[in-house]
Amino acid sequence: MPRLSRIARTTIGRWAGGVILLLLLLFAGFLVWAHQPAIPMQASSNRTFPAALAARGAVLAQLGDCQGCHTVTAQAPFAGGAAIRTPLGLLFGPNITPDPDTGIGRWSLPAFSRALRQGVSRDGRHLYPGMPYEHFVSLRHDDVAALYAFLMQQKPVHAIAPANRLIPPVNYRPFLAAWKSWFAHTGGFVPPAGPDPVWNRGAYLAEALAHCGACHTPRTLFQAENPHRPLGGGWADGWATPPLDGSGARWSVDQLETYLTTGRAPDGKQVRGPMAKVVKSLAAVPRPDVHAIAVYIASRMRGPKAH
Repeated sequence: MPRLSRIARTTIGRWAGGVILLLLLLFAGFLVWAHQPAIPMQASSNRTFPAALAARGAVLAQLGDCQGCHTVTAQAPFAGGAAIRTPLGLLFGPNITPDPDTGIGRWSLPAFSRALRQGVSRDGRHLYPGMPYEHFVSLRHDDVAALYAFLMQQKPVHAIAPANRLIPPVNYRPFLAAWKSWFAHTGGFVPPAGPDPVWNRGAYLAEALAHCGACHTPRTLFQAENPHRPLGGGWADGWATPPLDGSGARWSVDQLETYLTTGRAPDGKQVRGPMAKVVKSLAAVPRPDVHAIAVYIASRMRGPKAH
């Protein structure tokens, strides 16, 4: 083969250098675009909240099964460390006790709200969708404030959750900004106007706080909830989850309410897998809230035109 002339080699070198420079500029621009500012820490002094607000937050935490991802042992509730299996590796729920060093003790309410609704930590890191912010974005501000009050009244536990074990490149958090932009549905859920306040309450609880779709909606190749098959069945922590969209079983309100509070299915089988944690949490909440969820899910089980 003839040797390249000096001019040709210089031209190729310049072209390659230009491409590399362009890629570096694009990557730098991406980092700037993906950056989220940290929210300043606040003093970790004991803060007091109205008892009624914290009590309401306790119920909301049960409805959202917060302990399912943030508790390993009953002796240290909300101290983090629970493993969440995903097709891309393991996630570990962080410490959300008011410990000032390893928990959220120095987080302000705006920082807490941003984490729940936007999936961005106080320090500006993007959070993985193991935190169901696609659903929590629909939480009302007063409910977020109640959850915050409840957690800030818990016993501080000094504990650091294990590091996430994810495959590259998803272990690089800035890429989550692009994932959110392309795949996450963060517009919030607004129950359709209707005359049934119980159904509306159940829709809000199921779609937002209880985040039923996080487990019962199939995921795309990029691990986003399939927007064309809401509640169409999926996978959770290695377990298959049944569809709730009318394409599977159709349970009555009473059957659902029994299942959600006792774990006993209509065929007599007992709940297993990650749903067992959900049932344990729901069994401790006021029955009207569970009934509202059952009313809503029963209507979804009857099909999209049931309500």
